[in-house]
Amino acid sequence: MTKEENEKRLAYLKGIVSRLPEKPGSYQYYDENHTIIYVGKAKNLKARVSSYFHTEVDRFKTKVLVSKIHDISYTVVNTEEDALLLENSLIKKYNPRYNVLLKDGKTYPSICVTNELFPRIFKTRTINKKWGTYYGPYSHVGSMTGVLHLIKELYHPRTCNTSLTKEGVASGRYKVCLDYHIKKCMGPCVGKQSQEDYQKNIQQAREILKGNTRQVLRDLKEEMLKLSEELRFEEAEEVKRKYIMLDSFVTHSEVVSHTINNVDVFSITSDEKLAFINYIHVSNGSINQSFTIEYKKKLNETDEELLQLGIIELRQRFKSDAKEIIVPEEVDVELENVAFTIPQRGDKKKLLDLSIMNGKQYKLDRLKQAEKLNPEQKQTRLMKELQDKLHLPKLPYHIECFDNSQGDETQQKRL
Repeated sequence: MTKEENEKRLAYLKGIVSRLPEKPGSYQYYDENHTIIYVGKAKNLKARVSSYFHTEVDRFKTKVLVSKIHDISYTVVNTEEDALLLENSLIKKYNPRYNVLLKDGKTYPSICVTNELFPRIFKTRTINKKWGTYYGPYSHVGSMTGVLHLIKELYHPRTCNTSLTKEGVASGRYKVCLDYHIKKCMGPCVGKQSQEDYQKNIQQAREILKGNTRQVLRDLKEEMLKLSEELRFEEAEEVKRKYIMLDSFVTHSEVVSHTINNVDVFSITSDEKLAFINYIHVSNGSINQSFTIEYKKKLNETDEELLQLGIIELRQRFKSDAKEIIVPEEVDVELENVAFTIPQRGDKKKLLDLSIMNGKQYKLDRLKQAEKLNPEQKQTRLMKELQDKLHLPKLPYHIECFDNSQGDETQQKRL
């Protein structure tokens, strides 16, 4: 591109910027092929976009981005929250070159409750919403396995792949399998368990998967007392078995405080290239969801910018409607009917510390995984740490070791 062409390009872009409204919205940058290369959001579109074209912009990556821009479009919205939501959806749709890259952990398993006459409950890594409702994904497989085992022990959902119909059950088309004989299934296929009773169990299982364990406990206790009053002691004993099992599970799970309910917790751990955002959801005093996402930085994005993006992404993914969000630092964003809290002490501070610990552990695990695939990366990291600690002008490549016990002998080791 000649100097004249570049000046013409900048004049065209600055003309667009001068006409931008001073309202919240999302903006999109296009390259010479009219491909979206960057999506952003702003409280004030005019102020934010014009900042890219100031002569004092000193970030190299930002300068590179500006040199690639050939056109600008924008969408005005009513609130900053809407701007965040729009930015997030556009980034996922177009995957622009200069936006952070979300590595969203699609390989993590989820739990599926199928849309069948007698639903099945199982773990899967394939998401097809036509099949049923999905809970997760679970970054900690052990937690998912524990919940599945509890549900199977409590409610004995069927595990067969038979496509059951009302007509087939009524006509005796099906036969019970081994699970029925070993008391792992209650035989809905042959009418041994009614559809109404089966669906009631499935509904309670859904509540457990949502984290509403204490509500299920209250419902079970009420049912147990009612059955006892009606002198239906055998049925009451079965409900009592479920109550004790679920109560034991809740007692041994991560209970924070019975006063904390429906709260989201976010923290961020980052370095020069990557950022890891951990999300914890607390319901009825217990942690029922913990997940970490990874962002690959493209334009030296700040922790605050990435945390905003992560909050929107994770709340959408897990369909959170929590009215309180716990964060480690002030976030310059307003969400409708949502309060941000920066705790200094107490149970909420413990939650935040737990989130930070999970984010750091995830980062460490990813580093170990990368170094296992590329051993030279570990050596480079160790040398970089040595350079930083010794304040060396460049990366060390030669180390001499002196063994005083060998007199004047010198042992050398070349790296």
